[in-house]
Amino acid sequence: MYQAFLVKYGEIGLKGNNRHIFENALRDRVLEKLKPLGEYKVTREQGRIFVECPEGYDYEDTVEALGRVFGVSGFCPVEVVESTEWETVKQAVVDFVEKMYPRKNFTFKVAAKRADKHYPVTSPEMCADLGGYLLEHFPELSVDVHNPQEVITVEIRNRAYLYSKVLAGPGGMPVGTSGRAMLLLSGGIDSPVAGYMISKRGVELEAAYFHAPPYTSERAKEKVIDLARLVSRYTGPIRLHIINFTEIQLAIYEKCPHEELTIIMRRYMMRIAEHFAKKDNCLGLVTGESIGQVASQTMQSLLTTNAVCELPVYRPLIGFDKVEIVEIAKKIATFETSILPYEDCCTIFVAKHPVTKPVLPAIEKSEEMLSGVMEDLVKTALETTETILVEP
Repeated sequence: MYQAFLVKYGEIGLKGNNRHIFENALRDRVLEKLKPLGEYKVTREQGRIFVECPEGYDYEDTVEALGRVFGVSGFCPVEVVESTEWETVKQAVVDFVEKMYPRKNFTFKVAAKRADKHYPVTSPEMCADLGGYLLEHFPELSVDVHNPQEVITVEIRNRAYLYSKVLAGPGGMPVGTSGRAMLLLSGGIDSPVAGYMISKRGVELEAAYFHAPPYTSERAKEKVIDLARLVSRYTGPIRLHIINFTEIQLAIYEKCPHEELTIIMRRYMMRIAEHFAKKDNCLGLVTGESIGQVASQTMQSLLTTNAVCELPVYRPLIGFDKVEIVEIAKKIATFETSILPYEDCCTIFVAKHPVTKPVLPAIEKSEEMLSGVMEDLVKTALETTETILVEP
C-alpha cells in the first residue's frame, strides 16, 4: 500500500547555510543505495527527502537498504494522496487507518503539517478535525495526546502524505561529507566496528590489510575481504590494499627484542598504511584500538605508535569496552565473521610477555638494528601490494 518513503534526518538540520550541501549528499547516498533495487526517484523538499517507489518494488529490501544509509535518522513508509482537497484527505486518512489497523482498540493522536501556509486549513485545525472524524468512524479508538500508542501523521505539500510508522535509521552524517580516511583492517572484532563508526560521521573509507603468508592462510585473507564487504553495506565501496607483510615481520622477529615485537610491527604497519593514505588523499588513519584492551593499546604504546605518523590517527573505539564493541559488531553483522578461527599476522607473531609501557627512545634504538634491511623490504611490500575494490 505504500507508494513512497519519507526520509528524516537529525543533525543535518543544524547545519545553517551549509545545510543544502548535506541534504544533497544524503539524497545522493539514498539514491546510490536504492539503485540496485530498481528505478526509485529521490527528491529533496523543505527539510525532507522523499523516495518514490517503482511499481512492484520489494518493501523489505527497500527498508533494509534505507536502514543502512548514514545520515538517515528515521524513515516512514508513506501513502500518497494526489489531491490535497481537505475532504478527500480526511477520507484517505480513514481508509488508511482501516487498512493499517485490523484492531482499532488503541489510543492515538493526529500530527499535521502544511508546507504551504496558504493552505486553507491550519495544522491545529487539521489535527482537531481529523481526530473527530476518526472517532466518528471508529468509536473504539480513544485520543491520548500525551502518550498515544499510535501517531497518525498527515503532511500537506503538493500532495498529501499519510504515515504512522517510523523506522529507525543509523543516524550520523552522509558518507563523503567529512573526507576520506585509511582504516587498518584486521580479521578481529574491533577494526570493522571502528570503520563503521568513523564512516557514520561522514568519512569515506579505504582500508589496509597486512597479510603474512604462509603463516596466515588464504582463508584469513578471504575473511578480511568478507569483513570489508559487510562494512561496505553501510560505507559504500571500499578500496582494500592487501600488503604482504611476511618478510618485514620475520626481520623484526630476527633482529629486535621479542618483548618489543608487537610495538615495532605496529609502527611499520602505520608507516605503510600512511604511505597509501597520502597517495590516495586520505586525511588520517583509523584503527580499532581501545585504551588498555591489550599490551599494544596502553597509553604509552599508543604514544609510541603515533610517533611514526604525520597524519592524525583516529580511534573511534578509544573509550569503549569489549562488551560495547561486540554489541555493535553483532548489530552490523560482522561479529560472526570476526570470530572465525583464521588468524592474521597480528596474532601469529605475538611475544609471550610484550612490553606494556614502551619508551619511545628505546623502541627507536631497537629499530636501528633494522637499518639497511628494512628499506628494501618495505619497498618490496609497497610494490607488491594488491588493491581490490570491495563492494556490498
